[in-house]
Amino acid sequence: MATVLRVAPTILLIILSCWTSIGGSTTYVKYKDPKQPLGVRIKDLLGRMSLAEKIGQMTQIERSVASADVMNKYFIGSVLSGGGSVPSQRASAETWLGMVNDFQKGSLSTRLGIPMIYGIDAVHGHNNVYGATIFPHNVGLGATRDPELAKRIGEATALEVRATGIPYVFAPCIAVCRDPRWGRCYESYSEDPKVVQMMTQIIPGLQGQIPANSRKGVPYVAGKTHVAACAKHYVGDGGTHEGINENNTLISRNGLLSIHMPAYLNAISEGVATVMVSYSSWNGVKMHANRDLVTGYLKNKLRFKASYIQSFLHSLITSIIHGFVISDWQGIDRITTPPGSNYPYSVRTGITAGIDMIMVPFNYTGFIDDLTNFVKSGVIPMSRIDDAVSRILRVKFTMGLFESPLADSSMVDQLGNPAHRELAREAVRKSLVLLKNGKYGEKPLLPLSKYAKKILVAGTHADNLGYQCGGWTITWQGLSGNDNTKGTTILDAIKATMGKTTEVVYSKQPDAGYVKSNGGFDYAVVVIGETPYAETNGDSMNLTITESGPDTIRNVCGHVKCVVVVVSGRPVVIEPYVSTIDSLVAAWLPGTEGQGVADVLFGDYGFTGKLPRTWFKSVDQLPMNVGDRHYDPLFPFGFGLTTQPIKA
Repeated sequence: MATVLRVAPTILLIILSCWTSIGGSTTYVKYKDPKQPLGVRIKDLLGRMSLAEKIGQMTQIERSVASADVMNKYFIGSVLSGGGSVPSQRASAETWLGMVNDFQKGSLSTRLGIPMIYGIDAVHGHNNVYGATIFPHNVGLGATRDPELAKRIGEATALEVRATGIPYVFAPCIAVCRDPRWGRCYESYSEDPKVVQMMTQIIPGLQGQIPANSRKGVPYVAGKTHVAACAKHYVGDGGTHEGINENNTLISRNGLLSIHMPAYLNAISEGVATVMVSYSSWNGVKMHANRDLVTGYLKNKLRFKASYIQSFLHSLITSIIHGFVISDWQGIDRITTPPGSNYPYSVRTGITAGIDMIMVPFNYTGFIDDLTNFVKSGVIPMSRIDDAVSRILRVKFTMGLFESPLADSSMVDQLGNPAHRELAREAVRKSLVLLKNGKYGEKPLLPLSKYAKKILVAGTHADNLGYQCGGWTITWQGLSGNDNTKGTTILDAIKATMGKTTEVVYSKQPDAGYVKSNGGFDYAVVVIGETPYAETNGDSMNLTITESGPDTIRNVCGHVKCVVVVVSGRPVVIEPYVSTIDSLVAAWLPGTEGQGVADVLFGDYGFTGKLPRTWFKSVDQLPMNVGDRHYDPLFPFGFGLTTQPIKA
């Protein structure tokens, strides 16, 4: 009697997937076999690829110009959502997932079936997506000095991103902001590289913890509940002259390596999958053109590099290929002035510098044509192309994209889930920095009583969820208002916290007459700050509180005891008003969970946050950082008063 071989369905599926039809016959291919060593799979696939297929892998395009047909025709390796680029307004997780899978099906229909990787900016939660949990921006997380919290935020963010079918995030930003006039300063954890290094623990949160027996510094993504991360922007983006975005960082090599480079050592050690190059220049050389720092230092010196070791004993190839380097949005275009004025030169220079994947994002045919011509003419060697493609494939194989290229809907309920919102609320509590508590010789005002008879809440930022979240929220530049996503404003949080007998009066911009005529306030909470911005739009030479903030402080705090809560992405000019304020709180950009602010104001939790940045007296002092010879701050780096929670 013949023996019947029984094979489990999942094993059978893997076996069948290792065979492909080539030229009408079915052939076993190593790159499709997950049991093969990673190096073997990469070498096998690379050897089968045409030049067009290789260059396609190096191309990342924007979702608005992507389609299944485009993915198939041009062998596109990656798609991204730019800031605010969504499949539809208030798109559900299922809508996102369906869009990503449609693009993926186009990639899988190609001759070799190489899956694409979809990337998105998730810089403080899954910030493009309606209903996602929006965590405090990095400047607030830097105030917590809590790397374990950062790791948990990374884990939660990864789940919410995966809920929409996306496996790759352009985060974290590990810039060291040395001048608050920079419009991206809130994306930086601190002016101190040690604090930034500490907070790179968000990377194992996003990607998963590297197993104890694994090689350090090798990209690692722990399955479908995690995402590939991206350390950015390499390098020196936080040190530009006068804080001007995309400007020139004027600093010695020793200064660059001691201030702006350390966090990259941590990121690589923690297995970060990708590194994004900065728009900025270092001593006049554009980073996107800087072969010395991209290839020489990042890839070679820091061992973010690729090579194969032949194991003669087992006749196997063991991979020690590290992750890939990606450009910023139209980053190579900016190599020339004006941007794009000599695109072929930019393509040649960026690729030669060592950038592996180019965020085009629209002119992909021009990029593909130019790069193809350079390779065919011998200007760019095939070895440079193979290096880039090997790195990209390494990340895709590591993530399991070849085995599970299509996203499933099993995690759609992770988007904005209550546990993540509670985590964000905890992050808000820990990020608040108490700068003043009571006027000289007087009793501290904080924590506030929940049982006051009548209180005033004032200011433009008290009832504005968009202002709380800041830039990079739903849209690139951020929004005003309470209906753009889901969350709790500071005003609603205060109302929810107060006793039932307390009358809470809200006036957005009260004048002094209003405050006096509506007397009897036990105290006031004034919430003011900056309106949302991102990147160059946030560059500011004056750093003043926007709109009617100063008037509101004078009108309210001149007539009733007040706590002023500053909602901003950085220190702002506050010196002229400090003497009139009883208590002063830096709330940074807390995100959707405004209840965390009320938790601490009213004593359910104590203040614990410490300044991640020096708070200046005048913009004339800038740049000014801890350790400078003429250090004369209003509030020094690391400052933060504490309070004890009120016992129930």
